[in-house]
Amino acid sequence: MIRPGKGINTLSDAFNWLAALAVVVMMILTCADVVLRFFRHPIPGTYEIVGLLGTVAVSFALAHTTAHKGHIMVEFLTRRMPEKAQHIIAAAGELLGAALFAILARQSILYALDLKRTGEVSLTIAIPIYPFAFGIAIGCLLVCFVLLADLHQSFKRIAQ
Repeated sequence: MIRPGKGINTLSDAFNWLAALAVVVMMILTCADVVLRFFRHPIPGTYEIVGLLGTVAVSFALAHTTAHKGHIMVEFLTRRMPEKAQHIIAAAGELLGAALFAILARQSILYALDLKRTGEVSLTIAIPIYPFAFGIAIGCLLVCFVLLADLHQSFKRIAQ
């Protein structure tokens, strides 16, 4: 496993803990809502809160998953190639991935700014939505940094 820089790795781990916390809050909130519905006192806005926390869970876990190579990789073609070719293909994938996540981060920032400008809020309990779009941007930027650190390591392996 190619490890990103220590600072990036520490930051991705911290954001992964925030993602885990969001999942736990989603679980507790959903269970509490189900139980309270039985007594005819549901929690208003549960669906909205769970959806917004879902964006936190997914976007904040992306960098950790990328850093620890937890995503699916199809290697059956590259496995038979020479080692240098494997590193070149990995570097190309990391470069394209970093570019993609940089674009996603930029677009998320633009979207968040637009949401803030228009004052967009959730329907039931009026939670502002723009902070969650900024959270998606932060998660995408972290993935971009992890991929750039991996790209640096791939360049070192290609040069050997």
